[in-house]
Amino acid sequence: MDPPGQTGAPLPPEPLTHLGRLQSAEGRLRSRAEGGRRTPPCCWYRSNPDQLDHLRDGVRRYLQLPADQTVLILHAKVAQKSYGSEKRFFCPPPCVYLTGPGWKLKQEQIKARDLGEAGFRVCGYMGLDSIGSSHMETQKLNFEEQPDSKEFSCAKALYISDTEKRKHFRLVLKLFFSNGQEIGTFYSKLIKVISKPSQKKQSLKNTDLCISSGSKVSLFNRLRSQTVSTRYLSVEGGTFIASARQWAAFTLHLADEHCTRGEFPLREGYIHYGSVVQLICTATGVTLPPLIIRKVTKQYAMLDVDEPISQLHKCAFQFQGSDGMYLCLSTEKVIQFQASPCPKEANRDLLNDGSCWTIIGTETVEYTFSDSLACIQDPVSPVPLITMLELTGGGDVAMLEVQGEYFHADLKVWFGDVEAETMYR
Repeated sequence: MDPPGQTGAPLPPEPLTHLGRLQSAEGRLRSRAEGGRRTPPCCWYRSNPDQLDHLRDGVRRYLQLPADQTVLILHAKVAQKSYGSEKRFFCPPPCVYLTGPGWKLKQEQIKARDLGEAGFRVCGYMGLDSIGSSHMETQKLNFEEQPDSKEFSCAKALYISDTEKRKHFRLVLKLFFSNGQEIGTFYSKLIKVISKPSQKKQSLKNTDLCISSGSKVSLFNRLRSQTVSTRYLSVEGGTFIASARQWAAFTLHLADEHCTRGEFPLREGYIHYGSVVQLICTATGVTLPPLIIRKVTKQYAMLDVDEPISQLHKCAFQFQGSDGMYLCLSTEKVIQFQASPCPKEANRDLLNDGSCWTIIGTETVEYTFSDSLACIQDPVSPVPLITMLELTGGGDVAMLEVQGEYFHADLKVWFGDVEAETMYR
């Protein structure tokens, strides 16, 4: 497919779509001199012919050795408001992972230019968005390298004060290199503010607090309500662990309880207590055996409750087909615990502290970009987000419509190393 209005070289056999800021410094200055006017919707435009060969060389280098930089933000869907002097820190704490070979490449470029070790480290600040608030308290993030080449940091001391009147907010992450060069600003998804976990039987009309099949959750355990004792279900080296530092997001699937152990067809719908579920780690794909999710009341697993599960509820996970065996943590290990049946009430199992988990829905936001093509110092944000691609026409009149957020008139689309004529609307 040739770009509209162009005939010539056909597409490469495996076309790739790249959306990037490839405008020259001269072009940026010109657009500012013109008052920053956007390109009229009826106007198709391409890069300056003088810079096209340079850009094409850069795109070809990228295609041969993609130098992507990914910012991954993990956070909870809800946050409890603090009251008075009490600070209810977000649990689990928002986490940031930096992945992709482009980070190393960029750091090497800065290191070579600045001739120093100190300037190329990545650092960041995270806080609440300041819309409707006069002050945004931020927390500094210091990234540490992990064995899998990811860089990791988390904001353990973030909270929402009782002066906030908003029902929803976003987290704002600002990243810099330690030489002061700004990388960009990245936003989380919306987070709902709640006063405390709902103790009422949840109605499916209140879908904000219900947990649906296929959604992502985090599980944590807190002994005697002490923050310092919090452990998060995580995966390390292909094994489930209870970590005091990092947490994993798990896809929670509703399963057909009448199937054999080897089969596991997944179902849609909201998760109820008594349902058979499967927990799959979103990062590694490691799974736990089929589990029956139970409501926990005063350290008892309730075997006859079938109401919908709500955010920040206490729950337990009974291994399907077992006689009272539950998922449990022991310090940093995840083990099976044999519960004791309640002698007075047959519909209850007595649990230990390590078998009582708190469940909360989570969100993942991923931004991937590469600034290896451009020699500009501007921040990469806002990173364009593509929500839909639609192809119309064919041959010389084919057009690909790209819909999304954070687009602007200076973006251009490439198919492999062929630049398309681009119209911004």
